[in-house]
Parts: sequence; C-alpha cells; structure tokens
Amino acid sequence: MFKSKKNLSGMLLVAVIFFTGISTSNAQKRKDVGLQLFSLRELLPKDVAGTLQKVSQAGYSQVELYGFSIKDQFWGLKPAELKKILDENGLKPVSGHFNMSPYFKSGDEAELKAAIEAAKILGLKYVTIPWLDADTRTSAEDYRTVAKRLNYAGQLCKNAGLKLAYHNHDFEFIKYGNETGMDILLKDTDKKLVDFEMDIYWVIRSGLQPYELFKANPGRYAMWHIKDMDKSDPKLNTEVGSGSIDYKDIFKHAKLSGMKYFFVEHENNYKPDMLGSITKSCAFIKDQILK
Repeated sequence: MFKSKKNLSGMLLVAVIFFTGISTSNAQKRKDVGLQLFSLRELLPKDVAGTLQKVSQAGYSQVELYGFSIKDQFWGLKPAELKKILDENGLKPVSGHFNMSPYFKSGDEAELKAAIEAAKILGLKYVTIPWLDADTRTSAEDYRTVAKRLNYAGQLCKNAGLKLAYHNHDFEFIKYGNETGMDILLKDTDKKLVDFEMDIYWVIRSGLQPYELFKANPGRYAMWHIKDMDKSDPKLNTEVGSGSIDYKDIFKHAKLSGMKYFFVEHENNYKPDMLGSITKSCAFIKDQILK
C-alpha cells in the first residue's frame, strides 16, 4: 500500500516516463528506412563520403551495402574506413550483398570468408547472397547443392556472430517438376542458419503474391527489398508509392513475414535525378506507411 499521495504521485510519474520512453523508442524504430546502396551505383564509387551524406539527408538511417571485392574492398576503402564514414552520417549498415559466385560454383571459400570478416568489422547483422550465376541453377539438383552450401555458409556466419540471408530475383520461381527453385531453397535450408530477403518487386513480377509466400513460410523473410513497378511498363521501377504495388497492404503482413529490416532499391528507371528518386520513396514510406 502507498503511504501517501506524494509517494503515489511519484510512482505514477515514474511509470508515465517509463512507458512513454518505450513508446517513443518503438516509434523511432518504426521510422527507420533502409536503402540498398546499389540504387546509387553511378554516384557512390566517385564520391563515397558525399553520396552517403546525401543518403542521410534524404531521410535514411539504415543501409545495405554492395560492391565488396577482396582486391578493392569497398571502392578502394577498407571496411573500417567505410564504417567511419557511415557512422559520421548516422547510417547503420545492417546487411551487405556479397558476390559468392566461386563459392557456389566450386565451393571455393575465399570470398565467403573475406565477406564474413568485412561484415564483422562493419558491424553488419547479415551477409546476404544477392545472385546465382545461370550455370549454378539449371535444375532441381543444382538448387539442392546451393541449399547445402547456404547451410554451410550460414554456419560460418553464425560462428562469427552473423546471419546469412538469400535474396531472390525471378529465376528462383521457375518450376522443376512440381517445385520451384525457391521451394527447394526454403525446404532444404536450416531455419536457424539461413534467412531470406524477399525482393517484393521480383515476386510480383513473377506473377506471385508476397502474402502467399509469407503464409507458406512464416518468419523466413527477415528482410525485404521494396521498389515499385511502373504502371505503364512492368519491366521498369518507379518510386515507392508511384507505381502499381500496394505497399500499404503488404506492410500489414510484416509480422507474418518475420520482417526485421527493409531496403528501398531502384534497379532501373531512376534517372535523371536518382537522389530525388530515393528521397521521394523515403518520404512516402515515412508519411504513408510507417505513420
């Protein structure tokens, strides 16, 4: 029992502050919008610091990296040097797309291990596989081999305090008998070791609906790529909110998906003002989806 009104008032004040703090923190998290930096691939290699400053000014607080190689690292910058620039601009690197072609072709682990080391230095949460070369995905058996290598890579990532993810395009939805390549990857990978990054545009471009994939594999799609589909030409991207994809509805299923992070990406049709384009997408997401 409370001994006085003064004590009761004090405890109520503490409770209000405590719960308000939680609410504010959660609201801030919901306002985080990520950008896949490949969207600015014509600008970034020429001026990393200046471009990242503009990404922050456009409203983004998280990024997904691309462009790493053992020889050149990130456009001539070592991971620690890039991390410093990201920190200076208030940008949190969450994931990175790392080329793993030799690994998936022959099992050569050099690029895999280099990617894991770079990811650790940068403080990433995910090492993400962005692409499979055509000659590594010609059959159901190929996809089973890919799944085995994803599991192995996922274990190496786990050992390093990271998580592995796989990013789709459209070719994963080609059928081999009664199942698609994506069906095989989802079925044959260990949920504890491998997450998936759904590129929502490519799912819809393939004639599928994100919700159906979420429902079939709840919790597997920890990250999303979001880019809109041009209303007059589905082969082209457009700013989020300007095209034919109903992102307001898709975001309603984020919990079912298991989505923790999402990244705006413009693969094409982002000229002449690519910075204006990513700014418009970010503003729509914050104003219309995350409000």
